[in-house]
Amino acid sequence: MNNDTTPRSFTRFFPAIARFLMGLPLLVFGLNCFLNFIPPPPKPLPAAAAAFAGALFNSGYMMQLIGCTQLIVGVLLVSNRFVPLALALFAPFIVNSIAFHACLEHSGLPMAAVFLALELYLAWAYRQAFQPMLAARVLPG
Repeated sequence: MNNDTTPRSFTRFFPAIARFLMGLPLLVFGLNCFLNFIPPPPKPLPAAAAAFAGALFNSGYMMQLIGCTQLIVGVLLVSNRFVPLALALFAPFIVNSIAFHACLEHSGLPMAAVFLALELYLAWAYRQAFQPMLAARVLPG
């Protein structure tokens, strides 16, 4: 059989699907940080979670930095540009999100776990881009 008639596996679309599943919500949440079009949840946060979120908000820059990072990562993932960079930028956020929801506010843990799974899958799909960064010893430039 030649290449034109060889059936292709549907799995080739998985990285693109994962990029969109992760990128679109991040783009929306990032925009929401600046435009406030998603209403806050009606149920108040637990005291420790509210104190943590309040500290981030009262810092004067952290919530804007988080929103900007989410927006940039979302745009990069959706546009399929600099995907490994987007994944590296998002990694600290998802680690903190998992810790926040595991320790302070449990209702968001399933969604954070979905984002973690997408992050890990995409990191695996783009693993060749990360191989030089994971070398034990590298000589400079």
